[in-house]
Amino acid sequence: YAEEKTPQASSAQLDDEIARLLAQQKQNAAAPRPPPSAAERQGDLLSDFLREKDRQSAQQGSTNPPAVRKTPEPVPEAPRVTQSSKNSKGAQRLIIIALDPGHGGEDPGAIGPAGTREKDIVLQIARRLEARINATSVNGNPMRAYLTRDADYFVPLGKRVEKARGVGADLFISIHADAFTTPAARGASVFALSERGGSSAAARWLAGTQNQADAIGGLNIKADKSVQNILADMSVSAQIRDSLKLGHHMLGAIGSFAKLHKPKVEQASFAVLKAPEIPSVLVETAFISNPEEEQSLRSDQYQERLADGLMRGINQYFSANPPQSREKTV
Repeated sequence: YAEEKTPQASSAQLDDEIARLLAQQKQNAAAPRPPPSAAERQGDLLSDFLREKDRQSAQQGSTNPPAVRKTPEPVPEAPRVTQSSKNSKGAQRLIIIALDPGHGGEDPGAIGPAGTREKDIVLQIARRLEARINATSVNGNPMRAYLTRDADYFVPLGKRVEKARGVGADLFISIHADAFTTPAARGASVFALSERGGSSAAARWLAGTQNQADAIGGLNIKADKSVQNILADMSVSAQIRDSLKLGHHMLGAIGSFAKLHKPKVEQASFAVLKAPEIPSVLVETAFISNPEEEQSLRSDQYQERLADGLMRGINQYFSANPPQSREKTV
């Protein structure tokens, strides 16, 4: 008899536990959500910015109810920008820059003679550039950076592109540190996408090595066709044109203080540059395989100068190419 009653008792206990969890879930949903912790935010200042806007709007509505007037006076606020109401300086809205620190996790990227890992250096540079972006606006349009990875973990190449498209990024900047078989190679480079292979043998070789990141991370490249087929599915000529403009500004800014490997923007079929609607560039900040440039990449001063140069290139691009309006505005 006791053995027959045991399953029934367990079932009753399970029902009680489920009911308790559902009640707790309902109570949590009704309760005001506490501010997210730093771990929850994971450095996503874009979400912080939008959350603060919502909080300010709600607070203004509750503490300052509109007075009853026969002739309402206009409320001093920024004009709402729509597709039909753009000004000469561009749309008044948030500009989102996707920063893509290369490699990560089990994929260290290139390793310098002194043991410097590419994945660590490029994340440090991305963090510095992120701070500059979040403190900048163009013609009144605030900027926010979005990192495809904000710590040491692996992100597949296609997922990096998906993340940038998911947040509606205006630009995509992939940050790397070059390497070659001999230590003599040196200089920074900027790459845009090519529909027809690389603009040079070196560009084709580099794209081939960078596109193998998924294999290092254990991903079946042949099974994931979404990124590989994107050029065949959609026209990217406009994206490439804008990417070359962005790359030109960035290359000029970097060349003002650093040696350039090539004097012009190169092109190659990098997998991470294949978002058809987002101007995208890949920046090789220096040759980590060169002992002198490896030492520079490790220094705070050089990383600061790189971040300044990249930020200057972004500003110059938007000054010449104001951002288009969105349906959602700020």
